[in-house]
Amino acid sequence: MTFLKSYSGPLLSVFRIAAGLLFLQHGTTKYLSLPPTQMSGASPMTMGGAAGLIELVCGALIVLGLFTRPAAFLASGTMAVAYFMAHAPQNFYPILNGGELAALYCFAFLYLSAAGPGPISIDRMRGAA
Repeated sequence: MTFLKSYSGPLLSVFRIAAGLLFLQHGTTKYLSLPPTQMSGASPMTMGGAAGLIELVCGALIVLGLFTRPAAFLASGTMAVAYFMAHAPQNFYPILNGGELAALYCFAFLYLSAAGPGPISIDRMRGAA
């Protein structure tokens, strides 16, 4: 499928934006109650609240493509910790322990920390990509 090869740069940016927006909503629900969920009103002194701050800040940076590599690396580490502390102790299999999303975010953000933001980003505009 080489016909998509010419779109790899823009699709990397689209992937970054989509992953960032999906990650960002975890932070917005915890701190802005947007949308309101059972996680709304998180305290930054809890593990979930600390993760929410990272989700909020890093999610926004990833969407914008600003400081993408360090933000994605921090987000990846946060999701690795979330997986191994909250999900893995429940069961070995991610499908049974509810950790598929944390594992997928972990590897998606690890990839973005290596691949960079793509051509549609503030990092690229400032020559830092």
